[in-house]
Amino acid sequence: MAKRDYYEILGVNKSASADEIKKAYRKVAMQYHPDRNPGDKTAEEKFKEAAEAYEVLSDADKKAQYDRYGHAGVSGNGRGFSGGGMNMEDIFSQFGDIFGDDLFGSFFGGGQRRGGGGQRSRGIRGSNLRVKLKLTFEEIAKGVTKNIKVKKHVACSTCSGSGAKDKGSVQTCGTCGGSGQVRRVQNTFLGQMQTVTTCPACNGEGTTVTAKCTPCRGEGRVYGEETVSIDIPAGVQEGMQLNISGRGNAGERGGPPGDLIVLIEEEAHKDLHREGLNVAYDLHLSFTDAVFGTQIEVPTIDGRAKIKIPAGTQSGKIFRLKGKGFPAVNSYEKGDQLIYVSVWTPQHISSEEKAMLEKLSHSPNFKPQPEKGDKNFFDRIREMFS
Repeated sequence: MAKRDYYEILGVNKSASADEIKKAYRKVAMQYHPDRNPGDKTAEEKFKEAAEAYEVLSDADKKAQYDRYGHAGVSGNGRGFSGGGMNMEDIFSQFGDIFGDDLFGSFFGGGQRRGGGGQRSRGIRGSNLRVKLKLTFEEIAKGVTKNIKVKKHVACSTCSGSGAKDKGSVQTCGTCGGSGQVRRVQNTFLGQMQTVTTCPACNGEGTTVTAKCTPCRGEGRVYGEETVSIDIPAGVQEGMQLNISGRGNAGERGGPPGDLIVLIEEEAHKDLHREGLNVAYDLHLSFTDAVFGTQIEVPTIDGRAKIKIPAGTQSGKIFRLKGKGFPAVNSYEKGDQLIYVSVWTPQHISSEEKAMLEKLSHSPNFKPQPEKGDKNFFDRIREMFS
């Protein structure tokens, strides 16, 4: 089933501001929130759908890719692209703050804030990391798995990301009693209202560190290097971004990691160049080959292919090899290879060659005689992109 438009899901248009997108997501998410619709699978799917839409539209880079390429620019199998495979724990841990502590506490009767099945938050989320990845035409055409080394913050192996010197250096927060939340009861003209806010002493972690880990200085992370395996789907283009969830910088004190954003770059091919899904090749023919016709090999992204050049081929002729171009991302569409013919004119000739050509120049066959049915340059260009 085709995915719905993200703007349609949230009920906003493309010109909506970040604040408008946030408010729209909050409205839809509250409508289909699991606590409001217990046991309703349809509501749960709509809740996840809204979270996926917000994940993309709330991020400026992802939104730009979506606006340019649609779902093909930000979606993919599994967690390779943004939005794939989101579950309830991901949603509450990443976007729980959208609902607001006060609203959450009052609306749901002061119950424990959701997030990973009611668990309190840990640490500070790591930042996203951006890397560039160059791909050859052959890799783009077939898809490839790349293993790249990324320098970034990784979890401290000494304290396992806790930031504490040892287990005895972690104690329950005295302000919230380990819940990570502080409840307050306020008297209003409607009566008493209970609100729940994140504990200011432990930032919602429920614990405090009395002695910091020496290698990471209490951050729970150190600067290091990690090898990341990236599955690149066939058909990506220069400028596309792939979002690898959870492979960015490690969070502080056990916080969730950020994402790894991979910017695609195309490595120049020595013979071919790209025109959308099509591959183009400039074929320079000698005058005699154009007159007599010939069979010639041309490079393609799959190797080499033989093509027949008919006698009398004119400069500007375009040959098309069907299906020899690039595939489209997440579809069955495939481009062609276009071969542009240029009849090469020698710039330096001998006196003997000059005499022969002068003799031929008086022959009627060597006078330009274009046929009425011949396509002009602009017709050929329109045909090429039709």
